[in-house]
Amino acid sequence: MIDYSGLRNKMVDEQIIKKGIKDERVINAMRKIPRHLFVNEALAHRAYGDYPLPIIESQTISQPYMVGFMTEMLDTAKTHKILEIGTGSGYQTVILAELADKVYTIERYNTLVVKAREIFNKLNYNNIVMKTGDGSLGWKEFAPFDRIIVTAGAPVIPEKLINQLNPNGKMIIPVGDYHLQKLMFIEKNDEKISIKELSGCMFVPLVGKYGWNQ
Repeated sequence: MIDYSGLRNKMVDEQIIKKGIKDERVINAMRKIPRHLFVNEALAHRAYGDYPLPIIESQTISQPYMVGFMTEMLDTAKTHKILEIGTGSGYQTVILAELADKVYTIERYNTLVVKAREIFNKLNYNNIVMKTGDGSLGWKEFAPFDRIIVTAGAPVIPEKLINQLNPNGKMIIPVGDYHLQKLMFIEKNDEKISIKELSGCMFVPLVGKYGWNQ
């Protein structure tokens, strides 16, 4: 069996810390989680590179830095309940599960849900709740959430998601056109909403009632 710990530590040192991620909890989670388990076995040797990789259903696993940056911006506490829109490979989900009390994650492709669940079970994460569905609707049954992260690009910020955010909650979401977006950071203070534009990014489209039609 190949030992990927050296590559994982190099990834964190060169792609996470050197690029400005300072949150020790995020850094430690990324040192711990075996990213190579979340990609196709044939691509395992590339899992710690500074780029996104393709997964099944024409989806992607995000660049490590993007995972670290979005996670750090959420400023997650161990008491928090998080909603993730777009489970994908499940890598971001597990990073969040390391930091939060519970993660609720929605994925539109059941094949990805099944695959991610197998990895969660293998790694013994029992604080993740999954479902197949339209992530643009959120998950009203378990709302409100302390933090919301969207890992697919939306044409606009879905109001349903803002409504499901706790007072003093935070959300991060890529917003733009079908291929190119900007990361938007939303903070909710009581009923006041503030929106800050962070950086350019490229995510797969958020498909759903309040996303893109496909």
